[in-house]
Amino acid sequence: MSFGRPPSINVGFKTSPPDRGSFPLDHDGECKEQMMQYMACLRKNSSESTPCRVMSKQYLDCRMTKGLMERDEWRNLGLVNLEGDSAEPTRTSS
Repeated sequence: MSFGRPPSINVGFKTSPPDRGSFPLDHDGECKEQMMQYMACLRKNSSESTPCRVMSKQYLDCRMTKGLMERDEWRNLGLVNLEGDSAEPTRTSS
């Protein structure tokens, strides 16, 4: 071991991406409208997310449709059975 030099972490160390919570930023603002509606709802409701669940679902649906996050089932995202929404994310023909 040498003082002043970081230990070698290359030996036996493998990196792996996180299972959830990491996805590309929306640099082009493709889902900005849905995000702004959701954020306004949170501000209006003192950061209480329950009244904003439909908007959250719309935002995540936009991200999945535009390829900004991996497609997943609503039940896995905790957003199933919201009034007026289908059980599956919107599919587009690309």
